[in-house]
Amino acid sequence: MTYSARIPYGAYWSTPFAKWQGSLAHLHSIRFAAHVAERELAARGVAAEAFDYAILGMTIPQHQSFYGTPWLTGLMGADGVGGPTINQACATGTRALLAAAQEIDAGLAETVLIMTCDRTSNGPHVYYPNPEGPGGTGISENWVMDNFSCDPLGGHAMITTAENVAAKHGISTEQQHSVVLRRQDQYGDALKNKRAFQRRYMTLPFEVPSANYRKAAGMLDGDEGISTSTKESLAGLKPIIKGGTLTYAAQTHPADGSAAMIVTTPGCAAELSRDKNIIIEILGFGSARTKLAFMPEATIPAAWRALDQAGLAISDMDAIKSHNPFAVNDIVFARETGANLETMNNFGSSLIWGHPQGPTALRSMIELIEELALRGGGAGLFQGCAAGDTAMAVVLRVRDQQRTKRTG
Repeated sequence: MTYSARIPYGAYWSTPFAKWQGSLAHLHSIRFAAHVAERELAARGVAAEAFDYAILGMTIPQHQSFYGTPWLTGLMGADGVGGPTINQACATGTRALLAAAQEIDAGLAETVLIMTCDRTSNGPHVYYPNPEGPGGTGISENWVMDNFSCDPLGGHAMITTAENVAAKHGISTEQQHSVVLRRQDQYGDALKNKRAFQRRYMTLPFEVPSANYRKAAGMLDGDEGISTSTKESLAGLKPIIKGGTLTYAAQTHPADGSAAMIVTTPGCAAELSRDKNIIIEILGFGSARTKLAFMPEATIPAAWRALDQAGLAISDMDAIKSHNPFAVNDIVFARETGANLETMNNFGSSLIWGHPQGPTALRSMIELIEELALRGGGAGLFQGCAAGDTAMAVVLRVRDQQRTKRTG
């Protein structure tokens, strides 16, 4: 099927992703997302009045984030615009895109602004009162660290899900490291010619504001905290878990950042597009959950469902992007679907540029669109796993009418 909602070409952006406790660690994620949105919309000549609906995707609470989307839109001058706040861990961006497309297809909105933001740095420490506890003592948690290390359903850490899949499918440390080096090379392509690929959707250099947004606190030339590995340096790494296969290099790192996208009707998409000849269609979504503690496998049924809704096969995909918190994800996905492991994730992926959770999937989809645009069009798949052994996937199609006319 094809959703009526469309993504205007160029009507999206991402900040650089910064390592946690890095250059963005002092910024309230909602205020930061609003600050960036104001600047990016102004650069595109889009007024806040253009929107009649908004969606905020975030997974890590911030002070007063109870007020969610209406607060964020109010900060950026869109006082009459409301909407939900969505949290599906690492699949938040994909879920937000689905919610936007459904809202437009239902005739309940015309132009939707999706804003995703998270700051894994300085995550909240939450105290839950319990009057029936010993002496009235409640329960506390470190929102980020405790949930990284323990799935409440099984009591296992997220890394355990990757080790379980590696053991089941016979994936070695060496195979994972080979993927790390390949993804590192692909990310390097995005940095060529003064980061030409990333400049297609990212304002660089990026001015980091002070916490009160009254002055600049620094500049980022691009993503911060990227580790560069060699075959020799990887060979010296030991598995994190004794008897396991995963090393620190074979998994992503927590990060801070934000990403946003406009979704609208076909008519408005042409008006808001940087290039009216480029049409971006949404063809299908998929959602899935696999068995307990096997999270990386969930991407496979999610992708099949998205492809089925789109009426396409994996062989029809001209580009594939993944949220790959572990190198294991890409290996098992390629083995089970027939996708090309070497050509997935051209120009980068979360394995290399980090994982701020809410914005991760949206940045991946933006890069998927730009890769397809560079090809002159085609169909692309994004898939990514999420906490709770779940995953989401989406199939997009980019059509360049000008190139079609020249070759037709």
